Amino acid sequence: MPWMGINDLGTFVVAVILFLMLPGPGTFTLLTATARGGVRAGYATLAGLMLGDQILIAIAATGVAALLQAHPVLFAGLRYVGAAYLIWVGINLLREPTAAAGEAAPVQHGRRWFRQALLVGVLNPKAILFYMAFFPLFIDPLRQRGALTLATMAVLIALLSIGWCSVLIFGGQFIARRLAGYPRVGVWLRRAVGVCLVVFGLRLGIAE
Repeated sequence: MPWMGINDLGTFVVAVILFLMLPGPGTFTLLTATARGGVRAGYATLAGLMLGDQILIAIAATGVAALLQAHPVLFAGLRYVGAAYLIWVGINLLREPTAAAGEAAPVQHGRRWFRQALLVGVLNPKAILFYMAFFPLFIDPLRQRGALTLATMAVLIALLSIGWCSVLIFGGQFIARRLAGYPRVGVWLRRAVGVCLVVFGLRLGIAE
């Protein structure tokens, strides 16, 4: 029996969790923020990512995704902007100088992490198309309640995101504390994250 117009709620929840577990730009942004700014930075990043997700869900629900599909040039332009931003963030991580021994890393305020995460989330037009294709799989056309059904699905995604990302935040904080005495390892991990973001940006930019 569909709940709130959602078919097979259990499968919907499992599918969302599996998608959340797939590593992507948001995951690396979250882990980087947590490692460098602690739990507060992690949750500031999570807030930005979640707001970006909710914006994309709203865009998909209002049909703007169909407009993007109908105008490939506009879609390509948004894709290139998102790709360029990911590459820029990755290069900044690669170019950041290594702190001298005993020197404290510069403090990054939560607002910075929030803005960066919001841009990482929103500047991904493919996510709009993903939500547009994903939601109809679980909406019962006879029992759906329009905006209320979509809002319920969006809230479930937000709650699941908080749960999974909290695991990443506290796990990342634990690892960061363990690596505090090994600055070289931290430098190479930061560089690895930078490379991953550059690769994601390149893949987003050249994908058909």
